[in-house]
Amino acid sequence: MQCWTGLGQVPGDFGPSVVTIGNFDGVHRGHASVLARMVADARAAGLATVAVTFTPHPQRVHRPETAPPLLTGDADRLELLAGTGLDAVLLVEYTLDFARQTPEEFVRTYLVDGLRARTVVVGRDVRFGRDNSGDLGTMRELGERYGFTVRVIEDVTGAPDVTAAEQGDRRWSSTWVRELLAAGDVRAAATVLGHPHRMRGVVVHGDARGRELGFPTANLEPESEGMVPADGVYAGWLRVVRPAGGQPQPSGECAPLPAAISVGTNPTFDGEQRRVEAYVLDRTDLDLYGAQVVLEFVARMRPTLRFTDIEALIEQMHTDVAAVREVLGLSG
Repeated sequence: MQCWTGLGQVPGDFGPSVVTIGNFDGVHRGHASVLARMVADARAAGLATVAVTFTPHPQRVHRPETAPPLLTGDADRLELLAGTGLDAVLLVEYTLDFARQTPEEFVRTYLVDGLRARTVVVGRDVRFGRDNSGDLGTMRELGERYGFTVRVIEDVTGAPDVTAAEQGDRRWSSTWVRELLAAGDVRAAATVLGHPHRMRGVVVHGDARGRELGFPTANLEPESEGMVPADGVYAGWLRVVRPAGGQPQPSGECAPLPAAISVGTNPTFDGEQRRVEAYVLDRTDLDLYGAQVVLEFVARMRPTLRFTDIEALIEQMHTDVAAVREVLGLSG
């Protein structure tokens, strides 16, 4: 998949194309279903496929104080989008100047002249252009004017096994995933996402208490990408995607390491700063400081607890590791 960060990078012979527009936060199953259908139809018609998306999220520009936590940063969003079969992604820098374009200016500049759109795929609630003044009717009018068709995608609903039965027909959405992560239900979040929730960040020095207790942990920097789930202990995987001082590794070459992941403030030690740290099972020899890693959350094992003494904490950590091993299918 090609990734462009500006129209100047789009090859002059690109297209004609089928274009879709969205934030694609988390690239959940609703996104993946729509994109897979779009790719299949476009290939049958001999057209290229491209998604137009934005960085930062528009809400972080217009309403930063109320913007929701992002499920994925740009690197993971692009990696997940590549898995849908798209030919290209245009990652547009979202600024106030960009937002001042009229709906027609945006369509003409980006979709028509830039990407040679033959078909534009949007949801019924699409809004675009200055003050979100463009809607589905606007897009259809502009399609007639500039020679592209507009295809409307319907909401994709979830499955009954996600949460309670009454939510079985709920629309797959990033909002739903955020609710599940805030409750610590990473299993259900993975069902909606179609893949485990992930965080990405650089490993930094912590208090070294884990090493002193026999469970050395990789502490993620506070600025790590991806929503932090509810406090607790999780079973998951750690992938080193860029060694300290090295070059990024292709995702297929990053072997996952089984990990017990802790989210919280370490109440046993009266901690105040919320942290995300991971102990790679059976490994005390790893030096991950400065490396960029991805954590994938598989299941929540328990909430965060305060222990009366260190011995009780160590005993619980051994219990946690055994439980994580079983969840990840490593027992025996």
